[in-house]
Amino acid sequence: MDVRIGVTHAPREINIEMGDETDRDSLKSRVDAALADDDAVLWLTDRRGRDIGIPSERIAYIEIGASNDDRKIGFGG
Repeated sequence: MDVRIGVTHAPREINIEMGDETDRDSLKSRVDAALADDDAVLWLTDRRGRDIGIPSERIAYIEIGASNDDRKIGFGG
């Protein structure tokens, strides 16, 4: 599962590849809890085991999407 996070006052987004076992509803609950408190930090662990922390007061938006594994590359149909 891919997570894209827009950060205020930053020109680039944060793209995180989450593990396939990540539960979408659990992730949404964690995001909701972090956004409810301006002093909170949203901690996510990517596919490689790295921890990424984003201060909730800096989060502009969060997009939760499908995995990159099913994207096709090239001219094939």
